[in-house]
Amino acid sequence: MQLRPIDKNRYSKHYKMVFGVIVLALIVISLSTSALLIRVFSTPDASNFVLNLAGVVVAALLVSYGLYRFRHHPFMDEVVYVWNLKHQLNRIYRKQRKIEPLIDESNFDAMVIMNYFYQGSKQLYELDDNTITLDDLAIKFNHLNDRLEQTGLKLTTDEYDPSMLDRF
Repeated sequence: MQLRPIDKNRYSKHYKMVFGVIVLALIVISLSTSALLIRVFSTPDASNFVLNLAGVVVAALLVSYGLYRFRHHPFMDEVVYVWNLKHQLNRIYRKQRKIEPLIDESNFDAMVIMNYFYQGSKQLYELDDNTITLDDLAIKFNHLNDRLEQTGLKLTTDEYDPSMLDRF
């Protein structure tokens, strides 16, 4: 997955709309399904916990299917991109303790992965207005850039390949 520029306003607007539709759909589908199941299968003095739970499960499955089905729609482009970016950053984060020390050893793959991680994190923080952690990220990114200067390497995020993580 390659990093690409995202219009922050469009992403924010679409994310809020998608999230609102998800919440509304979960509420409407789960309540209506639960009510229908209770009407058909319940007795007046019975506990309806299992039927209510079934309504929530049906709603979750339908909403998940809807998201899967419409993930390629142009309206979902930025939202799906950010979801995929978060997934990639999470994969790197889980291996970060093994990878980060290898920057000081000039390990090329480690520097490529962490370059992608730092730049992807910066983009994500800026999209989500999470400016508190940008300072800490800048310090780590500067350390990587210093190391790259010492080794004479120039990296772009296009060099990152998710299969690189399998080596760590």
